[in-house]
Amino acid sequence: MPTSSSSSTSAAAGAAKPATSNGGGGVQSLERAFDLLERMADAGGEVGLSELSASSGLPLPTIHRLMRTLVACGYVRQQPNRRYALGPRLIRLGESASRLLGTWARPYLARLVEETGETANMALLDGDEIVYVAQVPSKHSMRMFTEVGRRVLPHSTGVGKALLAHTPPEEVRALLARTGMPAATDKTITTPDAFLAALELVRSTGYAVDDNEQEIGVRCLAVSVPDSPTAAAISISGPAGRVTDVATERIVPVLQTVARELSEALASTSAPSQG
Repeated sequence: MPTSSSSSTSAAAGAAKPATSNGGGGVQSLERAFDLLERMADAGGEVGLSELSASSGLPLPTIHRLMRTLVACGYVRQQPNRRYALGPRLIRLGESASRLLGTWARPYLARLVEETGETANMALLDGDEIVYVAQVPSKHSMRMFTEVGRRVLPHSTGVGKALLAHTPPEEVRALLARTGMPAATDKTITTPDAFLAALELVRSTGYAVDDNEQEIGVRCLAVSVPDSPTAAAISISGPAGRVTDVATERIVPVLQTVARELSEALASTSAPSQG
């Protein structure tokens, strides 16, 4: 959660088997390679060839050829146990894409600031952590801020709740077991059962709240960006005296509208723009 401040301020195409068009203008080997990478990510980052074959429907020889090329390019690596894992070269691509996603989101965050008066943020779920990728500050002299690139644990943040609200409970429990649930304040949720109850409330209301859980005196309202290419959430944060229950009723519909419009922009074939 942002802290307060009083300042006013063409790898797979090189597979051994020649690439062929899929009839829709794409290159089949590229589409298959990216599909395999996404399936690996969905499986936790490490899979065996037989698992990929079963999930994708592709024959083992085809998968083996594609994976060999991805390994040679550094996008996949083969483990000592013969399974395949996502490779380190993807990190640079992901970091660049995250920065670009934040750049695209800024006009939408600026609109949130104009309509709510509070600092607007965008955050992604990166592994077990929340990373802030964009922010537009409030014009108030007393406002909230966080550094873009800052990483926090999800259990004490509104964006963390929004991002995990539709994750299966067993996966949430596993994440919390890995990260722990340290208390940032005496309002921080520190047990898995209480956190899962909070996620149920997010699902029923359509938004998440951080009520003094990351920093005393700060409230945050957050919603997920539907159908985002990567799990993303937007939020506003401000002093608890301004982000009241009455203000929440006004702010949440604005957050939800902007999230939908941002989702549509990210899904478009051209770079999103704010008219």
